Amino acid sequence: MRSGGARTDEGCYEAVASRDARFDGTFYFAVTTTGIYCRPSCPAGTPKRTNVRFFPTAAAAHGAGFRACRRCRPDAVPGSAEWDLRADVVGRAMRLIGDGVVDREGVAGLAARLGYSARQLHRHLTAEVGAGPLALARARRAHTARLLLQTTALPATEVAFAAGFASVRQFNDTIRTVYAATPLELRGPRARRTARPAPSGHDRVGPGGRPDEGGLTLRLGYRRPYEAGHLFDYLAVRALPGAEEVVGERGRRTYRRTLRLAHGHGIAAVAERPTGDDAGWLDCRLILSDLRDLGSAVSRIRRLFDLDADPLAVADRLAGDPALAAQVGRLPGLRAPGAADPHELAVRAVLGQQVSVAAGRRLGAALLAAYGDPLPTPSGGLTLLFPRVGTLASAGLAELGMPAARRDAVRTLAGALEDGFVVLDAGVDRDEAQRTLLALRGIGPWTAGYLRMRALGDPDVLPPGDAALRAADRRGDVDLGRAAAWAPWRSYAAHHVWAAAATRGAPPRLPTRVSAPVVPARAGARRIPAADPVPGPS
Repeated sequence: MRSGGARTDEGCYEAVASRDARFDGTFYFAVTTTGIYCRPSCPAGTPKRTNVRFFPTAAAAHGAGFRACRRCRPDAVPGSAEWDLRADVVGRAMRLIGDGVVDREGVAGLAARLGYSARQLHRHLTAEVGAGPLALARARRAHTARLLLQTTALPATEVAFAAGFASVRQFNDTIRTVYAATPLELRGPRARRTARPAPSGHDRVGPGGRPDEGGLTLRLGYRRPYEAGHLFDYLAVRALPGAEEVVGERGRRTYRRTLRLAHGHGIAAVAERPTGDDAGWLDCRLILSDLRDLGSAVSRIRRLFDLDADPLAVADRLAGDPALAAQVGRLPGLRAPGAADPHELAVRAVLGQQVSVAAGRRLGAALLAAYGDPLPTPSGGLTLLFPRVGTLASAGLAELGMPAARRDAVRTLAGALEDGFVVLDAGVDRDEAQRTLLALRGIGPWTAGYLRMRALGDPDVLPPGDAALRAADRRGDVDLGRAAAWAPWRSYAAHHVWAAAATRGAPPRLPTRVSAPVVPARAGARRIPAADPVPGPS
């Protein structure tokens, strides 16, 4: 097996022998004499090379008859950065499966989103990752079920349906196959002793489930190093009151936000790790109105905090540029924030065009106050869910005090998202998404690039015409003529430049307008002339 298309079995074995956590999630190894598969950093003794097999995914190991190690919990590792990098059908499918599309729409729905038949998709995935879409979704459900069994007092029957299983029998069979244990055994005696119903009177956590004031407490793993301070700073200055808040002192902050999910709503709270305390995970608490949304909620928070990134690969590439090397050394493990809700981010990006970050935040807060949906039960400063795009498509937006052209741009974008002309999901073809965004009046190259970077999680974007990048180029801090050498991690290069610019103060805004041509839409879709505003704040 070649993991990631580059590593040989011998190289994988060297990583296992050295217990190298950098490769957790990029491949798995199984021991034929024990029937167990592990992550590369498993602390158990190194097995003989002749007894080891390698797999690109946990689902492939399950399919070969191996069960998960209870010591290293290989199902809980960070995802492979390869799936965010790849733009082919396999990479897109892996992102959609991680977002729970198979559970909600079935394999046929997944295949339709990708423009393939179910048989073609199964063939592609099996050839690349050793398992088909059903097996990959099954592995995801098993992980979700383990989390619920070990962190909640929900009965196993409710856990089964909350995790996405179609029947209790399917749930029991999968748990036995993956973990070589019954659900009761997997929950463990300690969990059984401490499990108790939570007090009533707060957000409910599942279909028929018990109310749980504390929610679910999870550990979201990442590859070290992780520059948490910069990411929390980035989110704090953009947080919309009512839907987001950052509480606590720097180094011990908690980012909290509301989530609009497929089956209900949720609240996520993620705790910052102080500088020097790089444990390998972020603590996250989730309160969900419906536990069926657990997998999707975790996937969204992981994308927002860029937890599947490979920071060493990024640093190796960017530090090769003398102009970036010092900044990379100052902020090792810098992440590129994603989006908890791509539709929300798209609307906020348009609101923030041609104004400062602070002004964009004020506009977002006004939009939220006027059109947001109230939470059934407020939680601290969280009281609202961001408006649905269907609501904004027909909204007057007079409360925002924006120019008429930008109000039109918000409504046009919201309508395009509502009717499917623009698709911003985890598995969309990024080039196609960019083309459709550029076909909308009021959306230009900078905004489309910014959305490709954050809403679609593309790690290789430099937003065209960005003010901070151009200012840094003029000062000689970076040479944009060398930007091709930063691929495939140009999004991280942009964040390094923005972080450096933040320490200098806001860069001057570009005084000129940059116009974009009309981009042909696909057949049958509406055609809207494009007009590009001045690149917005980074």
